[in-house]
Amino acid sequence: MASVDECRQALQELAARLDRNAEAVRERVDLDRTLACRITDLETAFHGRLTDGRLVDLTDGDDPKAKIALSISSDDLVALVRGDLDIARAVASRRVSIKANPFDLMKLRKML
Repeated sequence: MASVDECRQALQELAARLDRNAEAVRERVDLDRTLACRITDLETAFHGRLTDGRLVDLTDGDDPKAKIALSISSDDLVALVRGDLDIARAVASRRVSIKANPFDLMKLRKML
């Protein structure tokens, strides 16, 4: 099981990766939504905002009003960010749960 710090670091790495590709993503995807990432096995969460192709304002704690909510185990989060876990397969196998309206799900798919 990955630690809270490893999960935080993985999310920061994801934010940095999105930041490097933000210009290209912004041209294809118009998305400005709050995001909660709930780590199921650690009973912890992080939240931030997806805007302009970036993940910003990432901080500890849940946002129960987040427009996009991701539920994932700590190990799966780390594997996903490392590229060892395919998001489509993880969702299909229910290792990852994403709650969002259907239009936001389509936009997220384009981002990733």
